Amino acid sequence: MSFRRRSLVPMALLAAAAAVTATVSTLGAVSSQAATCNGYVGLTFDDGPQGGTTTNLLNALTQNGLKATLFNEGQYASANPASVRAEAAAGMWIGNHSWDHPHMTQLSQANMDSEISRTQNAISSAGGGTPKLFRPPYGETNSTLKSVEAKYGLKEIIWDVDSQDWNGASVSAIVSAASNLQNGQVILMHEWPANTVQAIPQIANNLRNRGMCSGMIDTSTGRAVAPGGTNPPPSSSTPVSPPPSSSTPPPPSGSCTASYSTSAQWNTGFNGAITVSGKSAWTVTINLPGNEKIISLWGGTATTSGNTVTVKPPSYGGNSIGFTASTTGSFAAPTATCA
Repeated sequence: MSFRRRSLVPMALLAAAAAVTATVSTLGAVSSQAATCNGYVGLTFDDGPQGGTTTNLLNALTQNGLKATLFNEGQYASANPASVRAEAAAGMWIGNHSWDHPHMTQLSQANMDSEISRTQNAISSAGGGTPKLFRPPYGETNSTLKSVEAKYGLKEIIWDVDSQDWNGASVSAIVSAASNLQNGQVILMHEWPANTVQAIPQIANNLRNRGMCSGMIDTSTGRAVAPGGTNPPPSSSTPVSPPPSSSTPPPPSGSCTASYSTSAQWNTGFNGAITVSGKSAWTVTINLPGNEKIISLWGGTATTSGNTVTVKPPSYGGNSIGFTASTTGSFAAPTATCA
C-alpha cells in the first residue's frame, strides 16, 4: 500500500545482494528464540523492491533478528530481480501487491487478473517463489477481486495496525504504533520511508521486552504465527490477551471510547480506522451517512443493519478496526461509539 508514488531508486544489484548476504547469519537467532516466544506478530512492508531502500530494509531487519513479509509490486520485482533474490536469501516471505498499485476495485475483472498474474510471474521468475499472500493497494477490496485472488491461490491480507509511515509518521510514532501489536496481529509499513528503517531497532527491542517475536502470516487464517508453524497457546506468562472464554473475568469498569480517523480518501470511497480504548471487551457502533457503505472490514466481527454497523472484537483480541467504504456522493466522516 502506498499513498504517493515514488520513482525507482537506482542501485548496484550485485552489491545489494552481497550486503544482505553478509548479515543473513543473524537470522539464526530468530529460529533459536522461537521456543521462548509468547506470541507472534506480522511485520509487513509494502512497495518494494526498490533497490537501495530494499538493501537498507533487509540489513536493518537481519541485524535486529527480525523476519517480515514483503509485499512486492510486480513492476519493481521485474526491474530489480536481484533484490527479490536478496529478500528470499534473507529469509523473508514475499507477497503480491499488484503490478503498479492501482485502485483495484475500479478495474475490470480482466485487469485485476492481469495485475495479479503479472506480479506472480515477475516474483517467481526473479527467484522469490510463488506468492501465497496478496495485499490489495490502499486496502481496497470487493467480491470480484477476492474471486481473482482465489484463482491464484492467494490469501488477502489487510492489517490490524497502520504505522502511518506513508503519511510522514515520525520514528517515535512508528515505534509507538508497533507497540500496540498483539498476538497474531499484522502491522502495515513500507520500505521506502527512511523513518521506518530507523524505527526497526526500537521495534525489535520492544518486541523482545514484551516476549513477542516476528512471525509468518498463515495462508489460511491471515494471522501471524510461528515461522513454519502455529502460535503456542497463551500461558500464564503471556503478556498478550488470551482468547475470550466462559472463564474470562468481566472487563474492568471504566469508560470505553472509539476514536475514528480517515486514513485514505478517493472519488468513490475511503478507508477508515477506529481505535478502541478503555475496555478489552467492547462493542463499537459505526453510523454511516446514507450514501456510504462499508464493503470490507477487518479487526472485528461485524453485523450490518441499514447504515449502522455493529462490531465486536475478534476471537484473538485487539483494539483496532479498519474498513473500506464506498460512497456515492460527497464524503462525510462516519461516527463511532463504544459500549
